[in-house]
Amino acid sequence: MSEGQQTGNTTVSEKPDAPVEPAIRDHEYDGIQEYDNPTPSWWVALFVLSVIFAMSYSLYYQVPVPDRSVIDRYDESVAADLKKRFAGMGELKITESNMLLWMTNKEYMNGGKATFKQNCVACHGLQGQGLVGPNMTDDYYKNVKQLTDIARVIRDGAANGTMPSWGNRMHPNEVALVAAYVATLRGQNLPGLPPLGDKIEPWPPLPAATAPAMTPASTPTSTQKK
Repeated sequence: MSEGQQTGNTTVSEKPDAPVEPAIRDHEYDGIQEYDNPTPSWWVALFVLSVIFAMSYSLYYQVPVPDRSVIDRYDESVAADLKKRFAGMGELKITESNMLLWMTNKEYMNGGKATFKQNCVACHGLQGQGLVGPNMTDDYYKNVKQLTDIARVIRDGAANGTMPSWGNRMHPNEVALVAAYVATLRGQNLPGLPPLGDKIEPWPPLPAATAPAMTPASTPTSTQKK
């Protein structure tokens, strides 16, 4: 039977599986035309879902909400690790010279910062700029006259409970390191609550940045509050 021969009312082709040329789109650019071969719908759907997920993920993790980002989780891990180490180092003795030394130690200040973010940002702001509680970045204090007073205020509270006592909720070493961290915030003068209290003398000069000795001691020295 020859090509195109009819059998009854049916035309029979000798090449039934011949490829079909895809359609060519109407437009052209610089003499170049393209096939009308759209991306599969399942691929487009995955792409759209990926964009929606990325936007939602970014909004959730990048907004400045405490205890949400990967960095916050890291800070929590640092604080947890320090707590484990506290058991073997004894209780840090809170003195002016020790606090100044801790303020130069990056590892200690990471621990103090983690404790601050876990417990203090609701009142003092993420950067210590003040919300309900005072701005910690200026030179004005209500209950602090000397460096070690910061630890006393954190430990014992102030203003008839407006500043709660953290001595029964924090390890003594957490109190010591968060007090040193708060002291490092001074001088940034971030916009927040206006100054409260009296302007006090600057902290003593910091020593050279070295790893401080983990001084075991019985109890910290007496301190007071901002």
